[in-house]
Amino acid sequence: GTVTVELKDQYYNMKEKIDPNMHVIDIVLKAMQESGVAPKVQPIRGGTDGAQLSFKGLPCPNIFAGGCNFHGPHEFVSIQVMEKAMQVVIKICELTAHYND
Repeated sequence: GTVTVELKDQYYNMKEKIDPNMHVIDIVLKAMQESGVAPKVQPIRGGTDGAQLSFKGLPCPNIFAGGCNFHGPHEFVSIQVMEKAMQVVIKICELTAHYND
């Protein structure tokens, strides 16, 4: 038998879209620091939605979700961490609103 395969890119590496827009990362790092969250920067795989948005013109890096044990039967996130994540997102909005001031 013969098999024919058609490959299409559908999951892009957002690094090439984030690198020219590092101000987005700077805002996230500042928001985390101002919210009392110590940034831990490391490359990760994931963020299908963020990758799609980045390639459509909206740079969308992965920041953090606050969860533990991802994709397993013991995955969880605490209310305290979700509250801290919310504070960081609000701070990102505030910093972004004043970015060009």
